[in-house]
Amino acid sequence: MEVTRSNFKEMMKKLKSLIPDSSFLAIDAEFTGLNTSMVMHAFDTPQERYLKLCQSSLDFLLIQFGLCVFTYQEKKSRYIVHPFNFYVFPKPLNRHAPDKRFLCQSSSIDFLITQGFDFNKLFHEGIPYLSSPDEDSMREKLYQKHTMATEENRGLLTSPAIMSPVATAHLIPIPEEHKAFINKISDQIKNFIEDNEKEVLQLEPCNGFLRKLIFQTAKLKFPTGIFLDSKTGEKRERFIVVTKLKEEEIKRKEEEHKQAEFAELDDAVGFSKVIRLISQSGKLLVGHNMLLDCLHVLHQFIHPLPHDLDDFKSLLQATFPKILDTKLMASTQPFKELIATTALGDLYRTLEGKPFAKAAIDIKGCPRYINRGADLLHEAGYDAYITGSCFVTMANYIGTFQDPIKRRIPPNSSLLHPFTNKIFVMKMQDIPYINLTGPDLRPSRDHVYHITFPKEWQTNDLRNLFTPFGSVYIAWVDDTSAFVSLMKRDKADMVLKALQQGDSYHIQTYEQFKHIRTVGRKRHHVDVDISYPGEVDPKRRKILDASAPAFVSRRSVSPIAEDPDEKEDKNDNDDDTMMTPAEDKNDNIIKDNKMAVDKDNQSKKAGMSMSGGVTI
Repeated sequence: MEVTRSNFKEMMKKLKSLIPDSSFLAIDAEFTGLNTSMVMHAFDTPQERYLKLCQSSLDFLLIQFGLCVFTYQEKKSRYIVHPFNFYVFPKPLNRHAPDKRFLCQSSSIDFLITQGFDFNKLFHEGIPYLSSPDEDSMREKLYQKHTMATEENRGLLTSPAIMSPVATAHLIPIPEEHKAFINKISDQIKNFIEDNEKEVLQLEPCNGFLRKLIFQTAKLKFPTGIFLDSKTGEKRERFIVVTKLKEEEIKRKEEEHKQAEFAELDDAVGFSKVIRLISQSGKLLVGHNMLLDCLHVLHQFIHPLPHDLDDFKSLLQATFPKILDTKLMASTQPFKELIATTALGDLYRTLEGKPFAKAAIDIKGCPRYINRGADLLHEAGYDAYITGSCFVTMANYIGTFQDPIKRRIPPNSSLLHPFTNKIFVMKMQDIPYINLTGPDLRPSRDHVYHITFPKEWQTNDLRNLFTPFGSVYIAWVDDTSAFVSLMKRDKADMVLKALQQGDSYHIQTYEQFKHIRTVGRKRHHVDVDISYPGEVDPKRRKILDASAPAFVSRRSVSPIAEDPDEKEDKNDNDDDTMMTPAEDKNDNIIKDNKMAVDKDNQSKKAGMSMSGGVTI
């Protein structure tokens, strides 16, 4: 079901009736862009990656939000799904409302167009929104406006519309060049009052300053018997309407005007109500590669994001207490060996075949989602639907390892706890997820080195330099620096002894590099510095240099490839960059969660390696 400004209130009523009885909710989002030129590499810390995403992604806008309400019906033994596809655009309520500035990434806009995204519908019918701080600020201004109007009205019978925002003692002087206009308007109002047949007078359109002078002058010269109100014409021109009213009618108009302004503000909160409804439900929220989704949802509709990653975790947990990322789930045992690629569309197709059993699902209210394939991918509502479907299929597959076999695993099952409240992170070499309910993984990086070198060096130069130590993984930072990770960790102690500092390169351990940067930040009193040697300060980065040479991506020729310029996309397959072959032999164990799986069952079912937790 497509949801725009015209049917939003009706759909909100439907959501309020569906969500309380639902089993879980699935979401997805589309944006005006994904990232700027901020370099993200395999050896970021979680805090660094979080800050980089904040700095490189939040200037883009979430413009489409998909929400699917999954409800399991015991009698039919199947899920009933209600999809919603929201178009979201921050139309300003008035001149006092936030007027959003945002970036667009040409490749992202072009991609959405090729997928059939309707930008006319977005701009004409997009649902507005206000974050909680913006709503509170505007609500406070309205209260102050009407409180001041009440105080000024003592002794003067008039309406809030007539009131100047300053007290009577602080009247705005009428500039000489506007006196003739104001005098003309005063005469028109006087003649209107004296005319017993006319009940309404529409003044000519004028700018905001002149309207303010008209209100002020009319209040002083004609304190009773008339009501002034600003109106907007078909061409968005603003003008004042003067109406003859008795005292009690004026009071009624004042109250109606006040209620209308607060109702207008309530409408302006718009799509944020959907996010609040999801939050208040406490339902499990399922997404795919959902870190960017979570960042944008919090930042646009809840509260500006904090600087610290732990504060972000607390804010996200307070908003959505139960989250599950299907990309992380698909990258984890027992699915890891069965799923070749975890890009959303590919994952959905893989889970339709053996050894998986396709979930029994009925779609309500959106028949075009039935039996549709790649032609609907990247429509947020459809992506949310297949994300929820993938979750149901994978959850039910875990039930096949039980004795007796369970054909359905409900979303609140303890078997799913190891996947809950962990969000997948793209291209993090040894930290594949952010843990929302505890400390993040802190793997040893004693086998990782930072090296700077001449701009002319290529991947082969780095590989040749490290040839004595076996295969390496190379994570380019920029044209003159990179991180190099040894596959054979036992040779780490030999590197600095064998590779003396050369005339053309400088090498140091990962810990040395981090220590030098930390000391440098403290010396210069810098609170946030996530740049690396050779990176351009974002504040001084030019928007566009038409004469600059084309960027050439230097892909690593190590057993694991990484493209530093590759977009962080939920359909971007990242499986082969997640771990090194050496790490694959001894998978890192998520020790903070235990799967409630009988050990005897594990020996009965091949491929279910879960005795100590979930392997990543």
